[in-house]
Amino acid sequence: MEGSIGKILIVDDDENICEVIKMYLENAGYKTQIANDGKTAETLFLKYKPDLVLLDIMLPNIDGIDVLKWIRKESETPVIMLTAKGETFDKVLGLELGADDYIVKPFEAKEMLARIKAVLRRYTVDNDSKEVLKFEDLTVDINSYTVVYKNKEVKMPPKEFELLYYLANNKNRVFTREQLLCEVWGYDYPGDSRTVDVHIKRLREKLQGGPNWQIETVWGVGYKFEVK
Repeated sequence: MEGSIGKILIVDDDENICEVIKMYLENAGYKTQIANDGKTAETLFLKYKPDLVLLDIMLPNIDGIDVLKWIRKESETPVIMLTAKGETFDKVLGLELGADDYIVKPFEAKEMLARIKAVLRRYTVDNDSKEVLKFEDLTVDINSYTVVYKNKEVKMPPKEFELLYYLANNKNRVFTREQLLCEVWGYDYPGDSRTVDVHIKRLREKLQGGPNWQIETVWGVGYKFEVK
């Protein structure tokens, strides 16, 4: 992270908000860059290669949802969406498209920094303590955040990967949606259980199972990664 604790791209059309966020982040030790519209955000993203993006929903030229879609085609860099209070924002859609979290404006600096740290922490991998999970036709490598299924690498947003890894690392154990929200998204995550259902659906679309494993629904309880 080049001598800092991380590089963050701030994307918001309100210049005053950007400057305030920039001040808080830099005081906390982060490096920052600012984009005030979607097109500039995409250009800066490629040039700056941030460790995390704070992305407003309402942007000139290209809106935040389209920028999020574009980022997910380019990389798995974590994205926290910014949305104004009262603004229409489908949090499930945003998460389904690959956002890692969202913050409602106005927000306290302490909350913003806590959420950023929580998201970045999930991306900081201790290679000595994490293992590569291998099943027939499936390899899940948390060191590189890669999934290989039937000899082909499968691209997936970070939250999908983390959900898969958590289930597979606890094979044959049943988890409720609430437990998965707590363990994968964090105990203070503001979303609801539909978030888990959406991510399970996406995982099943990409991974149809193997000869001896399957992502199973346990009706009335939750989900498990079943290995026979």
